[in-house]
Amino acid sequence: MESRCLRIIRHGPAVAWLTVLVSCMTVPRAVRQKQSSDGLSGGGNLALAALRCTAVAAIRQPVTTTKLGFAFLWNRPLQIINSNLPFAASPQPAIAETPGTREFESLLDRHHFPVAESGSLHWLIDGPGFFPELERRIATARQSIKMQTFIFDNDDIAVRYADALKRRSGEVPVQVLFDDLGSMIAANTAPATLGPRGFVPPPDMHDYLRDHSKVRARRILTPWLAADHTKLIIFDKRTAYLGGMNIGREYFSEWHDLMVRVEGPIVSSLCREFNRAWRKAGPWGDCALVRQPAIFRRPKPVTADIPLRVLRTDPAEGRHEILNACLLAIRGTRRRIWIETPYFMNAEVARTLAAAARRGVDVRVILPASGESVFLNLANLSTADGLIRAGAKVFHFPIMTHAKIMICDDWACVGSANLDNLSLHINRELNLAFSNHAAVQELADKVLLPDFRRSNRIRPGETGPYANGFARIIADEL
Repeated sequence: MESRCLRIIRHGPAVAWLTVLVSCMTVPRAVRQKQSSDGLSGGGNLALAALRCTAVAAIRQPVTTTKLGFAFLWNRPLQIINSNLPFAASPQPAIAETPGTREFESLLDRHHFPVAESGSLHWLIDGPGFFPELERRIATARQSIKMQTFIFDNDDIAVRYADALKRRSGEVPVQVLFDDLGSMIAANTAPATLGPRGFVPPPDMHDYLRDHSKVRARRILTPWLAADHTKLIIFDKRTAYLGGMNIGREYFSEWHDLMVRVEGPIVSSLCREFNRAWRKAGPWGDCALVRQPAIFRRPKPVTADIPLRVLRTDPAEGRHEILNACLLAIRGTRRRIWIETPYFMNAEVARTLAAAARRGVDVRVILPASGESVFLNLANLSTADGLIRAGAKVFHFPIMTHAKIMICDDWACVGSANLDNLSLHINRELNLAFSNHAAVQELADKVLLPDFRRSNRIRPGETGPYANGFARIIADEL
């Protein structure tokens, strides 16, 4: 579902409006499954979402709209050039600082990345690992619930958690943020599995959350259709969750994915990130950011605290920290680069990985065997072909994997960002990065090593016709 939303958003307003018209004229497969909006109401709501994300966004957020426009005019030609350079084109040279060391962290400081703050990490794997804990946290929150997600779907699972939030809203403040157009597109697309018999999805989750409750819900408007792909949930300003999972059935039971629970002083910075997005999504838009942000008391350190950095992609603010930190880490790696991502179509990262493989680094990449789009599968296989030729090992995970993980020696980066041009240049994303041998090894032991064992290695020649130059150009652009 998320990939369909991003495919539409990546092509800009024209394709978004065409999708609206088609939705209004057709009855999608989702209606037959009673897991998404019907064609008429869903198409109408999608049209309103597209209007809000263009005209209304330009009025409320004139500064953001202008800055994003200039960022797109600058970045898009560069991406096209980079995507169409030969795969073997020389990237920047290797660096002396090895990721996971103090020297590498000092390098990040010298490059003015966000300062590291202490916190603890606990990995939550797949829907059964995350959603029961989410339900418990909603039920036991004492001070506040802050939720930001790219997709708040309207299937039975999303309604279940919406109802839980509505029940608690009379007892604690509940704030919910979600990407407007992304969620509306998802509401018109059914998950693969059926919901309960007789279930009727609400046409607009924004209205459903607010109906007969005290939930404060806001839609994130997206000038130029640059999505806010962030996933961040904070309870009582002390415990935060971030990663790849949205609120819906795909993430609950159909896909492989990862979330991380974060506690400790860094949660105050994550609260500020949420607070900024919340104010900007309000009726005053950009003007709301003139106010001084709320001051959040730093939670006390907890057991197993380690230094953590909050990294962003935010083109309106000129922030491409996720891409830049990952490129530095790849260039400094000596032993291993292990990656899992659903969408891999960024030429800079691919070429830098290929250079690492050629100098003897153990480069391994896990991709889904079959995503939701022929073009996305094509792009992944195109990237895989170049990496395999350079000596990397590329694997197909048997089901859709939506986890976003990079390990470079003893440094790791996890969160919402895929390794594609959308996440690294266009969308707003949130990741955590950390250098700690024990924490990185725990991530490898609990997630990546089991996933390697479940996956099938793609051998040279198995990328088939996707390796030819014309197919690669098409895949990179789509």
